[in-house]
Amino acid sequence: MGERVTDQIEQESAAFDFDAHGRAATDKFKDVRQFYEDCSKVIETIMVQALDSDPARIHSVDSRAKTVASFHRKVMRPSAENPNQPKYSNPFQQITDLAGLRVITYFIEDLSRVDQIIVNEFEILEKTNRSTLLEDEEKLGYQSVHYLVRLKENRAELSEYQRFANTTVEIQVRTILQHAWAEIEHDIQYKSVEALPTGIKRRFLSLAGLIEIADREFQAIATEEGRIRSDAKKSIDLGQLTDVEITPDALKQYLDSRFGPDGRMSDWNYGWNARMLKRLGFRNLGQLDECIRGYDDDAITKVFWFGRQGQLRRFEDVVMVAMGGSDHYWSKHPYAEFDFWPDRRESAAEQLESAGLEFGSYVPGE
Repeated sequence: MGERVTDQIEQESAAFDFDAHGRAATDKFKDVRQFYEDCSKVIETIMVQALDSDPARIHSVDSRAKTVASFHRKVMRPSAENPNQPKYSNPFQQITDLAGLRVITYFIEDLSRVDQIIVNEFEILEKTNRSTLLEDEEKLGYQSVHYLVRLKENRAELSEYQRFANTTVEIQVRTILQHAWAEIEHDIQYKSVEALPTGIKRRFLSLAGLIEIADREFQAIATEEGRIRSDAKKSIDLGQLTDVEITPDALKQYLDSRFGPDGRMSDWNYGWNARMLKRLGFRNLGQLDECIRGYDDDAITKVFWFGRQGQLRRFEDVVMVAMGGSDHYWSKHPYAEFDFWPDRRESAAEQLESAGLEFGSYVPGE
């Protein structure tokens, strides 16, 4: 009995050849790494296609196979239970992030949308919510949801996917703020030869709490912005224009209704015109509607351009005619700083006079 115990102690204390283990595993990984790279790309393609038809607001979707250096560091880790033995004695079975995907969202609510896509598109082997784990331990820190997935059977049977059947892929999902925290923490942790100093670790934990608050605030802002857009559309439809602040989105909705939609116009165009109107003193769509009411946009643009123009061109011309009899328009307009602007005023007045028309003198608030 005593001899067996002695033999066991001697076997357990025998030095494991970590170097040989690391070299053998890493050499094998070099040979098969392209397979995991290809598998990651497949999962990325499926994910991107699913997200294209979903309202989730995504910052980025990135796939990757584990790097050779990262793999080598991982297989060299000793076991926590027995430091004389490796943590991963069979790394290709035990390491689950050889192929990986990272999905970064802008807002917290989009995490649940991405979760539903993952449930629909893949077979989930494991799901770990780091936030829940930290809450259970009453800690602050790294926020992320990790999934271990593989292709569903019906997809794995397809010829283009067969070689990836039963291959495990790790998917990480987090917000862009969570991602920033994790990347910086990982970079500093990686550069530290030993564990992070207590003072730095405490500061990281404090930042994690602030980032959680910021995530919630960004979500609240996004929710409020969506409500404002919805309320603006309802008010425009009901003709309650004084209730609607001039924003690029509200201006587009109003002009689509007033002048007809124009799919050629970009968000930047509406943003520029919204800023122009605010510079001219407009504060709501009621004032704008009062300014241009009664003017024939087609007739006006034909005076200047001899034919029908796009939505915003017609709109800008109507505003110019409705306000051009006052110095307020010419001095407050964004183009007032350019040399051509006085000539534009003179030529527009002459063209209107030739057509038997004249400038109005509308000024918001007067």
